[in-house]
Amino acid sequence: MHRLFFVQCRKYCYAHAIASNSQISHFARLGQIQNARRVFDEMPNKTVTSWNSIIAGYFQNYQPHEGQRLFDQMSERNIVSWNGLISGYVKSRMVKEARKVFDKMPQRNVISWTAMVRGYVEEGLVEEAETLFWQMPEKNIVSWTVMLGGLIKEGRIDEARRLYDMMPVKDVVAMTNMICGYCQEGRLDEARNLFDDMPKKNVVSWTAMVSGYAQNGKLDIARKLFEVMPEKNEISWTAILISYVQYGRFEEAWKIFEVMPVRTTPACNAIILGIGQNGEVAKARMVFDLLKEKDDATWSAMIKVYERKGYELEALDLFHRMQVEGFRPNFPSLISILSICASLASLDYGREIHAQLIRIDCDDDVYVSSVLITMYIKCGVFAKAKLIFDRFSPKDVVMWNSIITGYAQHGLGDEALEVFREMCSLGITPDEVTFVGVLSACSYTGKVKEGQDIFESMNSKYQVEPGTAHYACMVDMLGRAGRLNEAMNLINKMTVEADAIIWGSLMGACRMHMNLDLAEVAAKKLLQLEPQNSGPYVLLSNIYASKGKWADVASLRKSMQSREVVKSPGCSWLEADKKVHMFTGGQSTPHPEHDSIIKMLEKLSPMLREAGYIPDGNFALHDVDEEEKMDSLNYHSEKLAVAYGLLKLPEGMPIRVMKNLRVCGDCHSAIKLIAKVTGREIILRDANRFHHFKDGVCSCKDYW
Repeated sequence: MHRLFFVQCRKYCYAHAIASNSQISHFARLGQIQNARRVFDEMPNKTVTSWNSIIAGYFQNYQPHEGQRLFDQMSERNIVSWNGLISGYVKSRMVKEARKVFDKMPQRNVISWTAMVRGYVEEGLVEEAETLFWQMPEKNIVSWTVMLGGLIKEGRIDEARRLYDMMPVKDVVAMTNMICGYCQEGRLDEARNLFDDMPKKNVVSWTAMVSGYAQNGKLDIARKLFEVMPEKNEISWTAILISYVQYGRFEEAWKIFEVMPVRTTPACNAIILGIGQNGEVAKARMVFDLLKEKDDATWSAMIKVYERKGYELEALDLFHRMQVEGFRPNFPSLISILSICASLASLDYGREIHAQLIRIDCDDDVYVSSVLITMYIKCGVFAKAKLIFDRFSPKDVVMWNSIITGYAQHGLGDEALEVFREMCSLGITPDEVTFVGVLSACSYTGKVKEGQDIFESMNSKYQVEPGTAHYACMVDMLGRAGRLNEAMNLINKMTVEADAIIWGSLMGACRMHMNLDLAEVAAKKLLQLEPQNSGPYVLLSNIYASKGKWADVASLRKSMQSREVVKSPGCSWLEADKKVHMFTGGQSTPHPEHDSIIKMLEKLSPMLREAGYIPDGNFALHDVDEEEKMDSLNYHSEKLAVAYGLLKLPEGMPIRVMKNLRVCGDCHSAIKLIAKVTGREIILRDANRFHHFKDGVCSCKDYW
């Protein structure tokens, strides 16, 4: 009777221990390590398996030191305990600690050796893995396959093949690994021979061969093989779809996407990025909205599509929604939003992203620093951009280019030239972008002689062949200085074909200096290159109107109508209350607070007149009466934006306004005086450069 009771009691204790061990493992998998520990602590009889389970749980939950502490407390250990500790350290990427445990083991089995070899392979220490592998007293199929994978990972395919040939048993996993290795090196014929010789293929083998063809640009062969697969899984479908997207075959990718039995998240992410960047933004958003299981890459893909296709406000809204829904922004999405902040001059958002990059230790990356410099420059906070530039070392050419371009855009020609000389003295070789920045700086500040010298030195001293962008800078520089005939001569002597940017630079100079003859030449060339561009029509019309040639103005307008050329509307924006506010010229799409803005402009009007402001009708419509001209000038988008900034932004905070076109002369004069009478600093970024208005003076010194 007593013996029966003892047996039953032992069975109960054993069953209770199994249940408790199962609970420990369950809680650990869920990330509830405290609950797992509570179950362990409450166990009256802890077995070795119980200890192994809780130790594995701590490693699984990224607490290796607590796992080691418990291991040290064990009164009894078996080989599973030691192997579990090694595996825990390997999975935690702590291979040195794993090796210490391995070396202390009282006895080892093939699992111990294989775990240690795997640890070295996963850390890229393949030579150490090899040394250990050949010391193994016995090897199983897993050992051989792990070592094979390490050699393939390092691109040592011929050595991998020799090891493969030595394997006593080759299973489908080893064969598939070898196929993948050959495909990675572009050795498709050898991969296909191995694939054809396989006695038994599974869906992974088929997918590896299909992916191999696709990754090496053999999409049509990949598709044929895909079609004859005896079975396909989600990975097979996703692999062929992603390949079509990567090679820009978006229509075929979409057809595959439509017939996929299960649309995986990676497949949806790829199609969002592919069709979105191909211009089908609405369709990409539809896929995004229909996807139930979004991950970080899904949000990042849609944000990038918006960024690349000019949907900046939609990108900011989506970024905000991403965080509200609990997704932590990843690196690609942060970079996309940072670029958008630069484009929109959204300083508040930009500072937030900078803070997040600091928190994830990415701000010391040279690429990130260059993007941050560009963002602060385009937001008009040059001092912060310079601070990042100065503290970073070593600097690459991209970073030097960013700061030189920044100086140029802010009209700081002397500083741009000084940085350029410093860059060259440090042995950094300037590239094409460097010279665009330096020549732009000379152009914006009237340094014609310096600009000509640098242009001449490009090829002779730095072996950089001038391109259209450099010629455009030179034409702009000479044109601004009124040396229009020299600019025209330079165009005629160019070694490359003049593009629309070059003729546009000449056209702008002709408008500035009212040179009708050259303006007509430039306009004719521009209309041949870009027949739908309204710019040359508008500039030429203004010149005709200023000279009273109304018949020519009417003829130009008729030509625009017949060719269905639409004038790009002036648009300005600024950030207030963490929202970007847009303003368009005229009253076609008024801001919700339009009435308050107009009242602010009316309040400013007498103050400006008293300060000496005289509206310049040359920048208004020419075929209306004077009263209408003066009224239309008030509705220029940059004035509306400045007025809104005065209403919404607190005293002492600069008003930062961006405009999609070049600021007109009347607005430039008016904003100088607005800055004076209100005591506010106003920073305006137009299509060409920055204007810092303060105390009635602009940083451009009226040379723009």
